[in-house]
Amino acid sequence: MPNSISVEQIDQAVDVIRGRSEYKPHTAIILGSGLSSLSDAVQAAVTIPFNDLPHWPVSTVAGHTGRLVIGELDSQVVFVMQGRIHYYEGYGRAQVTFPIRVMQRLGIKVLILTNAAGAINPSFASGDVMLITDHLNLMGMVGLNPLIGPNLDELGPRFPDMSQAYDRQLCDFARLVASRQGILLREGVYVGLSGPSFETPADLRFLRAVGADAVGMSTVPETIVARHGDMRVMGLSGISNKANLDGSSVTTHEEVLEAGKIIVPKMEKIIRGVLQLL
Repeated sequence: MPNSISVEQIDQAVDVIRGRSEYKPHTAIILGSGLSSLSDAVQAAVTIPFNDLPHWPVSTVAGHTGRLVIGELDSQVVFVMQGRIHYYEGYGRAQVTFPIRVMQRLGIKVLILTNAAGAINPSFASGDVMLITDHLNLMGMVGLNPLIGPNLDELGPRFPDMSQAYDRQLCDFARLVASRQGILLREGVYVGLSGPSFETPADLRFLRAVGADAVGMSTVPETIVARHGDMRVMGLSGISNKANLDGSSVTTHEEVLEAGKIIVPKMEKIIRGVLQLL
């Protein structure tokens, strides 16, 4: 697949969305594996399947519904993606992050990212929620940075700063809401790998040694493109399994989806509380 997109292609998808919905969302939410039910709380919703949108890649993974839900949630107009797109599905860098570009052209300023992640930190347990305070862009370090290629000058600079990838005020909001709701909110560094194979014990020990707390196959490219376009980002990882640093257990996608049933109520309370504080 090609690794570049044009503003004209982005705007074609924007035009379809505007033709289907009169809402003007301020905040976008991307729901990861097993977390799609979070969108059920959106009221007066307009739904648009991904395959109705020109140039929009279609999710092929179980647990990713593959549609937009646009409506009202806690007095905010939200743009919710039920499911996301990953490199391992065969898409190029630009295609994986195409939805973020559409959000930017729609005027969305805040992006809340959720994902299902495996624990690296031994103190984390399945069902925990981790606030992402920073990330390791291992995909980008080996040539999969989503900003490689012609820069879209209309959307952001050639060399965007990543020193505060995750908005500090939004992180403080998440901490405050979790405290008020009595939710144990872990914090840590998320490392993004390309997948689709899960990590070996040696992979996990290496990642732990370099400072990662949770690992997944998404989120980092979306954060980079969001920050390139000056969006504020908050990230939440739902911990789907304990750290397997010694190879004593087997990780499955079914396990990830099952953990989502425990994680979703916690994430919903945190996200809705943050929306109320915005």
